[in-house]
Amino acid sequence: QVQLVESGGGLVQAGGSLRLSCAASGSIFSINAMGWYRQAPGKQRELVATLSSGGSTNYADSVKGRFTISRDDPKNTVYLQMNSLKPEDTAVFYCTALIKTCAERWCDRRSYWGQGTQVTVSS
Repeated sequence: QVQLVESGGGLVQAGGSLRLSCAASGSIFSINAMGWYRQAPGKQRELVATLSSGGSTNYADSVKGRFTISRDDPKNTVYLQMNSLKPEDTAVFYCTALIKTCAERWCDRRSYWGQGTQVTVSS
């Protein structure tokens, strides 16, 4: 069983910063890409940033230059440093990871999601 647990959300004023963390635990063989998505009220979930196991990053245009994704592989943890936050960044942030698990005779690779953490930016 694999779990992703996010932390670090909260209420911050516009222009402030927050750092989100997401730790994966369980029977993990390896982790490929990790990333963050967000969903604002009444909107679809959208990609924020992704980071491959090789170090390649991808950011939504709306967060480029303000957000930085990083990972600590020994800790199976991905981070999202968010600076210069804007009210439009208000959303529930979800982490996701492409994880390989193995049993005795088979392996499986699929995406797992965290439960989400609320980020609220006041104007």
